Amino acid sequence: MSGEAQLEALLEIINTSARQAIAEYKKGGNEVPTIHSKEHHPIDFANDTVALKKAVRLLEGASQQLCASLAPPQHTLQNLAMTFEWACVRVVIRAKIADTLTKYPKGLHVEELAKLANLEKGKLTRVLRLLATKGCFTEGTALFFYFRGALVSRIQQLICNSSRAKCLFEQPYLAYYTLELRCLCPLKYREWATSYHPDKAPLIYALEKKGFKGSFFDWIKQDAEKRENYHRAMIGLGRVMGALSVLDHYPWNDVKTVCDVGASVGTFSIPLSKKYPHLKIIDQDLPEVLVQAKDSSPIASHRSGPKDAPEVLQRNQVEFATLNFFEESPAKGQDVYYLRNIIHDWPDNEAAIILRNIKNAMGTHSRLLIHDIVLTPASYDLKAKSYGADVAPEPLLPNFGNGNNRNYQQDMNMWLIHNAKERTLDDSIALGSIAGLRLEKVYDLAESAVLEFSVAA
Repeated sequence: MSGEAQLEALLEIINTSARQAIAEYKKGGNEVPTIHSKEHHPIDFANDTVALKKAVRLLEGASQQLCASLAPPQHTLQNLAMTFEWACVRVVIRAKIADTLTKYPKGLHVEELAKLANLEKGKLTRVLRLLATKGCFTEGTALFFYFRGALVSRIQQLICNSSRAKCLFEQPYLAYYTLELRCLCPLKYREWATSYHPDKAPLIYALEKKGFKGSFFDWIKQDAEKRENYHRAMIGLGRVMGALSVLDHYPWNDVKTVCDVGASVGTFSIPLSKKYPHLKIIDQDLPEVLVQAKDSSPIASHRSGPKDAPEVLQRNQVEFATLNFFEESPAKGQDVYYLRNIIHDWPDNEAAIILRNIKNAMGTHSRLLIHDIVLTPASYDLKAKSYGADVAPEPLLPNFGNGNNRNYQQDMNMWLIHNAKERTLDDSIALGSIAGLRLEKVYDLAESAVLEFSVAA
């Protein structure tokens, strides 16, 4: 069977099994449930659900296999590596979030919900938004969470404290999981729970027990192997995100000069220079990073750094300059300043410092490109469409549901490691405004996005 024939067969299985499941639900004249159904279906607690389970087994298996067949393999691997939902459900159950919301049919703003739960509102928001991709909660207007209608849905009822199903997330051995310790323990202590300082990240909470103090970057700075592995991971993350797709989705032919801020080992600038030989590029990063970029370390020769493009260096198309983006501005007057996977590493205060320093180097003609994940709220945001971002077609969940799952998992990752976050479009607009920047356009690259900023008038 050819590859295409296999995919067509999977589509047929999905269609057939879904109709089989629908037929099971319709037996006895019952309505077919949806993710928003407010009452349990009789079959939910029936003793004999073999026919339904067999249909769903085929449906889930074929759907995942189809996605794994069509998606790049690293995409599928990252889905397996990043799963924070269970930890978030434990937070919600222990804080009795679902129980609280059942008392407020019209919903609660997350600020009020956080007060009732005695949790920090920003971090609670991110827990709820991740779970909203699974239909556990509904986000109406921004930061306003509720259960749709006066009754909670079938899924939502199972995360209330009165539900027996919650024991799935309360097994004693789960408390020994590293992720559980990192995610939940810091929320118990106000010094950690309310702080957005990099040295108060959950990872650092765990490391402090071993005598370490500082931020994640301080930690890897102490160990050359950790530092090199980190830069390798950034290369891998870029591939997973399809980061180089920006080479074909931004008008580089209209650009003459580029400053890659926080360039690492040239993972972006080298491919950019090869594809657009007319560009003059400056890579700027910390001295120890640029040493890695220029020396004979494995990372520099791993199809990513300058060793892979000696002709680029020989014609001086790419040059290197040291930069501490917290203390100084990059090269002045460049056409484009490019930041990839930088801003999401830092809480708002630190991120604003970076952006102000870049803004101070920009001319009126300059553009700043922030290439990061952009979180989609669980409510329809037509403003995003006006900037060029994609909007999920109905009836797909406004945040693209599981299609954007990795983005929300990565947001949790940023919290745990850096006490930072992935940002929504509104977050980025507000952050840019603080630094004196104005959003011009969004280049939606599916797994990530490029936000184009200019100097605000």
